[in-house]
Amino acid sequence: MYKRFTKSWMKHVDFIFVDLVCLYVSYFGAYIIWHGSLNEQWPDIYNQMIYVLAITSFCVTFVFDNHKNILRRDYAKELKFVFIQTVSVTVCISTYLFLTKNGNEFSRMTFGISMVLYAILMYLARNAWKAILNNIGIGLKVQKAILLITSSAYAEKMVAKVQEKQTGLVKYVGLGLNDTGTEGENIRDIPVVAVGETQILEYIQNSWVDEILIYSSRENPVTKDLVEKCEIMGVTVHQCLELETSDANVQVVERFCGYTVLTTCVQSATPFQSFCKRTLDIIGGLVGMLLTGVLVVIIGPMIFISSPGPIFFSQVRVGCGGRKFKIYKFRSMYMDAEERKKDLMDRNQMQGLMFKMDNDPRIIGSGPDGTKKGLGWFIRKTSIDEFPQFWNVFKGDMSLVGTRPPTVNEWEEYEYHHRSRLAIKPGITGLWQVSGRSEITDFEEVVRLDMQYIHNWSLTEDVKIIFKTILVVLGCVGSK
Repeated sequence: MYKRFTKSWMKHVDFIFVDLVCLYVSYFGAYIIWHGSLNEQWPDIYNQMIYVLAITSFCVTFVFDNHKNILRRDYAKELKFVFIQTVSVTVCISTYLFLTKNGNEFSRMTFGISMVLYAILMYLARNAWKAILNNIGIGLKVQKAILLITSSAYAEKMVAKVQEKQTGLVKYVGLGLNDTGTEGENIRDIPVVAVGETQILEYIQNSWVDEILIYSSRENPVTKDLVEKCEIMGVTVHQCLELETSDANVQVVERFCGYTVLTTCVQSATPFQSFCKRTLDIIGGLVGMLLTGVLVVIIGPMIFISSPGPIFFSQVRVGCGGRKFKIYKFRSMYMDAEERKKDLMDRNQMQGLMFKMDNDPRIIGSGPDGTKKGLGWFIRKTSIDEFPQFWNVFKGDMSLVGTRPPTVNEWEEYEYHHRSRLAIKPGITGLWQVSGRSEITDFEEVVRLDMQYIHNWSLTEDVKIIFKTILVVLGCVGSK
């Protein structure tokens, strides 16, 4: 899912927080320096200033857009913006004290020291945070994989321009040339990964690509067919405005990598919506991990006794945009389940790219013909096997609500429209799971339900699905 920022300052909420922390540290630090400690009773004006400082900092940031392009500023430019921020806050606070006639009650030395400290701390903190984001930003904010698409004549120019705007939060995975070129060559350290639209589509289909940026020339325009197939796959498309585009679910004109583009995506979320969804995932992940810890004590020994080996099952799955990650479950099958799967393919009850069967002999305690209802059946029937996935949710690989994460083998056989399921994070539960998953035997129906969820996504819908899932799990409905 594409995260769209309607206001430029909303991209840098973290820097707003950093500035505010520096302001408060400076304020209390200055008081301690001048008055000796915080223990003595201070006038009410000092309590009022705690709130005034926060309001002033926010207002100055918004009015002057002080964080615009902050990740690309050098030290000299940052010093300039820190000076502007400090002077603006100083003027605003001085005006407030003058208009409220509280200037005599507020120590001028405390105010002066706090503003000096504020400038120094803010300059150091901003540069330190930028260094962290640009160097190890992957662990702090999700890094986006961007594929560049253009013609060979414009490749050098395009790569040079986007590299000027590059930060640690964006990864240019490669360059696709829609006319001629040599696959494998590098253009300013970015490899040419595909030549011709057929190869470009194959690369997107089989690689980690979150978004694509298209710079189309008049001589060799990118076809409407390529754009439409990218939309079908659920990949967010950014197009320079010279390119005629097709109808899509969400389109917005914005600045991206130095270009004015028309962005097309299957669904979008505001920063507030993304924050709420991630907060819900973190809280749910923590609660789920606590429950998983209890289940480890109870279920773990039972699994080991019934089938000696690890109590957890791990498998590489494919997540949002094609990212591969390792999913975790309580093991409900025998150790050789994956090897035996190929011998059971003729009994697969699913039509399409998923495997499911009743009376599966690979399940622990199911017997040679798979008809017995032993420990493995109980674990799956009660959905206990899913609980370790709360660790994946907490890490950010998955969400509480989303689509089912496919295996690598399933993903490799996807058609274009199947890939659209990867437009969002996979989830522990989803619309398919609460719609009677065991009764659905057609993979295309699973895809339809997943796309219905993506197109109609909202936080309210997520909460509804979570409550429905709880009812389904407690009633042991829809699982076999």
